[in-house]
Amino acid sequence: MPPNAKLQRLHDAGVSIWLDTLSRELLETGEFAELVRDYAVTGATSNPTIFAEAITGSERYDAQLHRLAERGERDPQRLFFELALDDVRRAAHELRPIYEQSAGRDGFISFECTPDLADDTDATIAQALELWQRLAEPNVMIKVPGTTAGLPAIQELTRRGVNVNITLLFSLERYDQVIDAYLRGLAARADAGERLDEIASVASFFLSRIDTKVDARLPEDSPLRGRVAIASARTAYRRFRAKFAGPGWERLLPLGATSQRPLWASTGTKDPRYSDVLYVNELIGPEVINTMPEKTLRGFADHGEVIRTLDADPTAARATLVDADRVGIDLDAVTTALEREGVESFCASYHQLLDCIEAKLATLAPAGSVPPR
Repeated sequence: MPPNAKLQRLHDAGVSIWLDTLSRELLETGEFAELVRDYAVTGATSNPTIFAEAITGSERYDAQLHRLAERGERDPQRLFFELALDDVRRAAHELRPIYEQSAGRDGFISFECTPDLADDTDATIAQALELWQRLAEPNVMIKVPGTTAGLPAIQELTRRGVNVNITLLFSLERYDQVIDAYLRGLAARADAGERLDEIASVASFFLSRIDTKVDARLPEDSPLRGRVAIASARTAYRRFRAKFAGPGWERLLPLGATSQRPLWASTGTKDPRYSDVLYVNELIGPEVINTMPEKTLRGFADHGEVIRTLDADPTAARATLVDADRVGIDLDAVTTALEREGVESFCASYHQLLDCIEAKLATLAPAGSVPPR
């Protein structure tokens, strides 16, 4: 079949369409390749929750887990890495032609540092470097949370030439800090005479979670319901355009530096009263990425509208945030809570995943032979 016309127009409008899931089933059944071929998908992301659902809900990983156990591997985290990194590597191979055709600007798959390290800078750097070296694919990104401890890790990993996807971003202030960390990392490489032209980075703004928390604090008839996350994203986009301009950036451009693109994450609508493609329709513009759950992707393919909306009315975004503050929405407090809740949620999924691997191991070995975590 020809590529879906709506999604192709969305891509042509400057929005890279990434799939917000990854699993061995998607890869082995050919559905992932189909989405790339027919739905204009040019990348994908994963996180602990996604892999927990993929591994715990499928038997497709059991044979590999059995082989690893027979060879004596019993550590749940190392087993998880073996299973998940194989999926990431395979997805990277599927996306490699897009990476080549886009001159390294698109065609990426992301894998996340384990969330238990979100508040440990040194451990994050060490694990990210290990994952980067093990994957050994140019179109992979390592996800680092945009926590306080994550900021120096972003700078150092960029300095070392690692592609970084900054995740769990909610706050505009934190977004400024993330861009600055990336720019400092690039500048340090430039000062050392190292290459910049093979480094890519994205900053992932989580949207629907903002509206869910803000809407709970608003009256049912408030015109601000379902609007604050979009206003935040549009404001972030304006800051992106401003940050990647001017003398400092122009110094890095001739060395091959590329801007750290904004990525709209958590774009599946959680409130059924809102359009199922709200966070796609309202955030269309050049140089951005939208990671969509498959349901949202197929919804946009059916009834999405491709109109440049992201920067069509910048004064409206500012007015929405001012109005939210005026009615008592402390957005700083909201986004701080969301960051911590995001880390805790990913940690819970990660530990659920390790528990599942231990349970599977117990069926493959004599009772009592699985070491405690």
